[in-house]
Amino acid sequence: MSDDTPGPDDQTPPEQTASTSGSSHDRPTDVLDSDELSQAEVEAARERERREVSVELGATIGQRFVAAVTGVGLIVTLLAIFSALVIGALIIALSDDATREALSYFTARPSDTFASAWEVVSGAYASMFRGAFAGLGPISETLVAATPLILTGLAVAVPLRTGLFNIGGEGQMVAGGTVAGFIGFWIVGLPTLIHLPLALLAGALAGALYGWIPGVLKARTGAHEVISTIMLNNIALLVLAWILTTEFFRRPDRADPISKSMQDSAMLPEFLTGYRVNLGLVLALAIAAAIFWMMERSTVGFELNAVGLNPNAAATAGMSPGRSIITAMSTGGMLAGAAGATVILGVQGRITDGFSAGLGFEGITVALLGRGRVGGTVAAGLLFGSMRSGGRLMQAQTGIALDLVLVLQGLIIVFIAAPALVRAIYRIRTEGFASGHVSKGWGS
Repeated sequence: MSDDTPGPDDQTPPEQTASTSGSSHDRPTDVLDSDELSQAEVEAARERERREVSVELGATIGQRFVAAVTGVGLIVTLLAIFSALVIGALIIALSDDATREALSYFTARPSDTFASAWEVVSGAYASMFRGAFAGLGPISETLVAATPLILTGLAVAVPLRTGLFNIGGEGQMVAGGTVAGFIGFWIVGLPTLIHLPLALLAGALAGALYGWIPGVLKARTGAHEVISTIMLNNIALLVLAWILTTEFFRRPDRADPISKSMQDSAMLPEFLTGYRVNLGLVLALAIAAAIFWMMERSTVGFELNAVGLNPNAAATAGMSPGRSIITAMSTGGMLAGAAGATVILGVQGRITDGFSAGLGFEGITVALLGRGRVGGTVAAGLLFGSMRSGGRLMQAQTGIALDLVLVLQGLIIVFIAAPALVRAIYRIRTEGFASGHVSKGWGS
């Protein structure tokens, strides 16, 4: 026997060799099967997403609720809104003639400046609050304003979860409202139980079709959804302006661009006589609940989230990123189309040029404030609806322009989107809530 021949004590037992060579846990990562890798990447991405909204075990119910809605902690959320109101107060004070005059002798009597500023700022914010919540009338107007904002916000939030920016909410809303309005005045003699659902369904399908177009362009040709949806917005607005000049749409007794009135059977019923809040609010909340189930509990929602987190891993796992893109954009279009239908069938009762009033674009800020989550988007829609409703009374009573509401909305978005900035300003510790991200950048 040579010295190179292993002895009995030097040989590895056969069962140990088989176990070592056959164990998948001991294999290096680079030799794992591609299916195992892709599934692991998807699960890891989902785990990261769950951690983004996780809270500490000792958090209160209120903290957990706010974290689920906004993705950040209670203190950061309140301070973000407070910071926006403070900057808005400075803008109001500096725009007031009496306050600026008192500033000219500030060193002599500083109390005059503070008294004047407090009077104009407190008056403005008090008017805004009364216009949003002081009585059934203001609450009704708040809910009326919030209804389309919830739907247009969701129209942006769903594609955001798939890594897409749906800038086409305005055009999709116009498409849905126009088709719903057409069904509302063209069909005569149907009962409400048939006519109203038919008009609503037609509006939602028209919006879905208008969202399907940029989805197909993105999935099949790689055309960027931001560019295509912006162009489709212009097309929808211009087509609406044209069809309102045709005899088929325009009211016979009017020369201005306004359509025929909706049939009573196609109008959303009001909850209380004399108040404009209607069944559209219930419809919007029901749709939001359905979208929550789809995104958080269904296989379709899992695929949309997986494609948004890692499209390459999702494709390797057997999912279709192209199909998910089309589904997300079509769903967003359907939601925006439903928003247009609720405006025409619930509030206006006729189609007018520019009836969307920028609600499709405002839905972008609603979705961003809600961080792409259904609960956050609904809450943001209610918040912005109250600011819209209160801003009208503020303008009427104090003369402060309604544009201030847009300034406050923008400031809230800035601070909510940058919780680290709020913590740095107020020198507070991280609360155990991760800020997370909404979607990937355009170039990713």
